[in-house]
Amino acid sequence: MTRNSADAEDACQEAFAKAYRALLRFRVGAPFRPWLLRIVTNEARNRMRSNRRHENLRIRAVSGIHVLDADPADRILTEEARRSLLVAVEDLALQDREIITYRFFLDLSVAETAQALSIAEGTVKSRLARALSRLSEHIVEEEHS
Repeated sequence: MTRNSADAEDACQEAFAKAYRALLRFRVGAPFRPWLLRIVTNEARNRMRSNRRHENLRIRAVSGIHVLDADPADRILTEEARRSLLVAVEDLALQDREIITYRFFLDLSVAETAQALSIAEGTVKSRLARALSRLSEHIVEEEHS
């Protein structure tokens, strides 16, 4: 979300500290993961607003996945497709990157994504549909250029 791994690490560290301090205010029985991710999201947004830097989106978990059983040529194509996808996601607006990252890269359910972003589940579904449509259009445009 921050487009800068150092900012993301700083935002996570600060968010964990804030979550620890706010732990007594956490509602018992409520899902913990979306609550924590909401704090992380807010901290990331705050950092983006304060320093206005825009660098490449880095998602270590995605870039570290390798297809071990694949033919080397297939593996190269898979890596190229992954890099192209990440570049396309990076080019999206923050709201689109956010919803795609939560839903697919972090593998949150629709309900968890809704809670983490403080929006309704129906809003998650509609934003996700629009974001995926824009992502698809962007990828098609890149293939034809």
